[in-house]
Amino acid sequence: MKAEDIRKMTTEEINQKIIECKNELFDLRMKQSTGTLVQTHKLNSLRKDVARLKTVLKEKTNGGNE
Repeated sequence: MKAEDIRKMTTEEINQKIIECKNELFDLRMKQSTGTLVQTHKLNSLRKDVARLKTVLKEKTNGGNE
């Protein structure tokens, strides 16, 4: 997910996407702990997506300040 795509979303959509990504991240961590996770690169990409989402959300709430 790219930052420019996230910036086009509303704050409610961003919050919903954060929840979805965190749930998927939890599921992947559970699969990793049981040894059934095949695509381990998804863990890193999801963590980065959550960070991007939170960063853009913070930009929107601060109005671009800071």
